[in-house]
Amino acid sequence: MRAEVKQRAWEQIATAGVSALSLNAIAKQLGMSGPALYRYFANRDELIAALIRDAYRSLADTVKAARDAGADVAGLARAIRDWAHADPQRYFLIYGTPVPGYRAPDDTTAISFEVMSVLLDAFAARSPEPASRPFEAHLSGHRAWAGEHPAPPAVLRRALTFWTRLHGVLSLELAGHFAGMEFDPGLLIADELAALPER
Repeated sequence: MRAEVKQRAWEQIATAGVSALSLNAIAKQLGMSGPALYRYFANRDELIAALIRDAYRSLADTVKAARDAGADVAGLARAIRDWAHADPQRYFLIYGTPVPGYRAPDDTTAISFEVMSVLLDAFAARSPEPASRPFEAHLSGHRAWAGEHPAPPAVLRRALTFWTRLHGVLSLELAGHFAGMEFDPGLLIADELAALPER
């Protein structure tokens, strides 16, 4: 029943967005009362947390599978882009506009660290030189987003730059902002990643 509720929730999100998610509407679709549905999810935030957790778990598994198949940094980017294209609403739930009043539980954040950890390992394999830039020095004291990964600041910077460039282009692409421009966003992503500093 929890899986069925989540499926109905994804359908609602696809048609009206996450802000319109309603447990009572889902209960009605399933032919049950609102209170009956609360046996499976205590409230709307618990349902959203389950959806976000599932989305991050799916992305983390996708990125790990790409890594295990020998993907380099460009291959990881393609895997993330393919995952996002397969279900844009799932992508926007975790990388789009924050849900008003919602705060992700710690275990959800831990799953997102798994994705970043794979990226950090990929960049660490490039053997960067010691930190020398101001932002790298700044990063040395701010590792929370990296899940306390032991990567040096230069690797943290490159992984963070990868992440922001990829998601910047990908978010614009999925939102339709490149419509009518007649170019391949995949090539733009490839060019952006090729321009990442080696050191």
